[in-house]
Amino acid sequence: MALNVIVVGGGKVGTHLSAILLAGKHHVKIIEQDRNRCEQLRTELPHDAVVFGSGTDPDLLEKCGIRNAEVLAAVAGTDETNLVASSLAKFEFGVPRVIARVNHPKNAWMFTPRMAVDVALNQADLMAHLIAEEMSVGDIVTLLKLRKGQYSLVEEKVAPDAIAAGKCVRELELPKNCVLAAVIRGGQLIVPRGDTVLKAADEVLAVVHAEQLAQLAAVLGRR
Repeated sequence: MALNVIVVGGGKVGTHLSAILLAGKHHVKIIEQDRNRCEQLRTELPHDAVVFGSGTDPDLLEKCGIRNAEVLAAVAGTDETNLVASSLAKFEFGVPRVIARVNHPKNAWMFTPRMAVDVALNQADLMAHLIAEEMSVGDIVTLLKLRKGQYSLVEEKVAPDAIAAGKCVRELELPKNCVLAAVIRGGQLIVPRGDTVLKAADEVLAVVHAEQLAQLAAVLGRR
């Protein structure tokens, strides 16, 4: 289903987002307040998708069709702009889904549903956590991020000397916020039960909280 989306901010993030949405056949208006940048955007995106002005201007938002928009993405380079645009979208125009970019991590506490933001994207925080994970989780491979990065779908091969090797699932001291989703053995998928015995070289898929990745790695990985 094609969505009506308004993107506030025509920087690299907004431009790339708009291009992806347009390629997916969605209806997009991207608002940028720098005139020169607008001219450049019109060479990269459909001319009628680019609107010059401020994303915090209610009249301009209305001209862009915000009353019919299903999503507003506030991805400008300043948190003030993103918060004001989000508040207008949610409280003034009743946009169902408001997504906002957090530029400064110290401002993240303001990007909440009470402040009109349904989903806050904190790039600096996400990048920092990804780097920290790569430094501490051994051979675990992250396949998918869930719930804004709080949880991950991960994969790890059971090491020959792992704590888990030769043990039933029920015997393992898995992290509290962790569930084993599948075991792949010899090309066959096994749904793990309490009495499933893990063997060396089994590929284990698990959903785990980001803060407990290292604990899971200690159970499945090399000692």
